[in-house]
Amino acid sequence: MIRTLISFALLLMPLAASAQQPDAPRKELQRVTVALDWMLNTNHVGIVVAKERGFYEKHGLDVEILPYSDTNSAALLASGASDFAYVATLAFLTARAANAEITALWVTMQRETGRLVYNSDNKAITRPADLSGKVYAGFGSDWEKALIGTMIRTDGGEPVWETVTLNTGAYESLAVGRVDFTLEVATWEGVNSQLLGRRQSWFNYADYGVPDQQNGYIATTARTLEEQPETVKAFMMATLAGYEWAADHPDEAAEILIAAGDFPNPELVRGSLQVIVEGNYLRNGDWPVGKIDHARLERMAKFLADNGVLKDRDGKVLGDPGNVRAWYNEEWREQ
Repeated sequence: MIRTLISFALLLMPLAASAQQPDAPRKELQRVTVALDWMLNTNHVGIVVAKERGFYEKHGLDVEILPYSDTNSAALLASGASDFAYVATLAFLTARAANAEITALWVTMQRETGRLVYNSDNKAITRPADLSGKVYAGFGSDWEKALIGTMIRTDGGEPVWETVTLNTGAYESLAVGRVDFTLEVATWEGVNSQLLGRRQSWFNYADYGVPDQQNGYIATTARTLEEQPETVKAFMMATLAGYEWAADHPDEAAEILIAAGDFPNPELVRGSLQVIVEGNYLRNGDWPVGKIDHARLERMAKFLADNGVLKDRDGKVLGDPGNVRAWYNEEWREQ
């Protein structure tokens, strides 16, 4: 019996010694920053999910999501103010045309989320050609002129209309009949209009001569790609996991996003995630989540160049965007 007790005591000695040892130093996480193109919304859900569910930490990163500012996220990235950036498609294409040293790694929405909308009670509008001579509530970009002009012209109308720049006030003005049409994002403003009970109809861009496009790039700088390829891979693999998880668990992802932001109407977030997933915006058939489609990128760049939207670094119209293959890099998927 005594021998048994002694043996048991000897067995416990290493355990007691290890219990007195201080914890092994935890590996320090690498801090990186990501700038957003707009106030937090469902486009950014995968980034937020990756942060809140620990996917970034698992890949050795401490990711700070920078608060939205009036400075274009592409400009923040190019200036070195952030390591990564979520960049709206037009902003990305414009920046690259001007030879900004930024490179796309990912694109979020696998098909066009934008559409041209009008009040369903406006019987004077039944087709894009009817928009000729009407009043448009706009946002102040050359892209809008190219888009609307192409749609009206393709439908056989004269591309002439009046523009009033209202930005986010466009939707209220449309609802009360002060303007005839505007543009919206189906997965956000479109959902909000449904929640508010607004009667709206729409035309899809691609049905009237505008190339279909992917929306919402995540980008970094050429320097980061060259000097920190492992950081790029870690950030993007965690981000991919975040968006894939959101696509598989939209209800839970909505609640994570709501908890991370300041949303006056949480139902907008929930409804938006539902539309995104059910509408196959994140996943489109067998096409991998986040993968860039070279053909669609090339077509949209050419469309913008043909319509005088793209300009070089000197502000001159860029008639030919050249080879857009250098505008993106997906090697992080293959490493």
